Amino acid sequence: MTDGKIYGPGEPKPTVSTKRRSFLVCLLFFALGALSVLGYFRWHEGRSGWDIKTVSSESGNQASGKTQPKILYYVDPMNPSNKSDRPGKAPCGMDMVPVYEDEQPGAGELPAGTVRISPEKQQMIGVKISEAAETDISKTIRVVGVATHDETKVYHAHTKFPGWVDKVYVDFVGKPVKKGQPLLSIYSPELVATQQELLIAKKSRDILQNSQFGNIGSGSGSLYNATRERLKYWDISDAQINQIERQGAPLKTLTLYSALDGYVMARNVFVGQQVTPEMNLFDIADHSTIWIQAEVYEYEIPFVGQEQEASVTFPSFPGQIFKGKVTYSSPEMDPKTRTLKLRIELVNLNHKIVPGMYANVELKLNYGKKLSIPQEAVLDSGPDQMVFVAREGGYFEPRKVTLGPRVDDRVIVLSGLKAGERVVTSANFLIDSESQLKSAAGSMGGTGGEHAGHGGPGEPSGENTGNVIIKPAETQPSHTGHTGQ
Repeated sequence: MTDGKIYGPGEPKPTVSTKRRSFLVCLLFFALGALSVLGYFRWHEGRSGWDIKTVSSESGNQASGKTQPKILYYVDPMNPSNKSDRPGKAPCGMDMVPVYEDEQPGAGELPAGTVRISPEKQQMIGVKISEAAETDISKTIRVVGVATHDETKVYHAHTKFPGWVDKVYVDFVGKPVKKGQPLLSIYSPELVATQQELLIAKKSRDILQNSQFGNIGSGSGSLYNATRERLKYWDISDAQINQIERQGAPLKTLTLYSALDGYVMARNVFVGQQVTPEMNLFDIADHSTIWIQAEVYEYEIPFVGQEQEASVTFPSFPGQIFKGKVTYSSPEMDPKTRTLKLRIELVNLNHKIVPGMYANVELKLNYGKKLSIPQEAVLDSGPDQMVFVAREGGYFEPRKVTLGPRVDDRVIVLSGLKAGERVVTSANFLIDSESQLKSAAGSMGGTGGEHAGHGGPGEPSGENTGNVIIKPAETQPSHTGHTGQ
């Protein structure tokens, strides 16, 4: 098959490979032209891509029955005060971010600072929400104490006359004694002389009481009564005095008895020892009640008061709870430990609790039904406390609250919230940052040309056409080679 051309005798005929190469060159030029056309349309689409995208998305939303939120303006993500009414590049190189109508702080009836966060973003930043509820609030203070004697039930045995110890009936420390039990017998010359005076006064009274001289009879009776009272003042019982009168002779020794039930805590007397009124012979403590000496820190003082109920446990008696009351709090703090001393009084049945034992004390304060929220929900700036209230549609409203005491992991709300309102307990710092950025964007009016955060006024950052910041194209280096000099 020929192409119809007549070739001369010396002219070579074209081969099949030469024809194929010509065809491929034509195909290559055609492809380059198609790519050029496609590149132009792509460039044109990049210039007006946002409008095309918006129109297509709006038409799609209209077809699906949804209305896309209206875009109010665009902001620099690094500086919200830099606004633009068209998309473009910020001086920092990032894309301008659209601000929609439903994201505008203070839109509608929502307070200023309210932000809207999509469910996807909430999940990404870890938003957690808890409900403000009215519950029974009680605070428990736990302290450590030590059991001691009830100082109002400690008896110190003394004599009220000098003498010598004849016999000791309580001969060791820790021995239990009963009220009226003999402690020791004592010989005293002064006591013997007073007994003789008693016998003489009694005999005179018996002789002269029927005398015809009334003054003499009454005088002898007064002397007898005075002598008898003097023995009573020396703690000589009526039974001992009656014994002296019955036998008609003074007793060489007289016995001293215990004034209460308890345990001998100290013994300072021995047989044959001379004693005087200022000497402490025995210390006897009644353990029917026990004091628990405890200390609370300075910040816990407002939660402790007189007659407050206390629950006391001892490591020696696991599972047993002893009930008592706060009967005393020190009028001053310990300057070294910065604590306040408390006294809790317990009834010591069967004398199980021994002085010196360690105790765990729980002081409970009931506030009743109070509105409270988790402590993590509060953003405390010092003078003000704020929470973020979760609203419908993903809105989060900042709200100031007045707080009461903190109880464990919750805090009592005095005003600013209602029962049932939901507050943010996690990621509230991120929401607060977003709220402040939105508020700053709404209150600052700077747009476009001069960007305070990215370069000064005399530092050109690109062409600004219609409040759209357009980043200038970088100058490409020339590939024509250098001209020799």
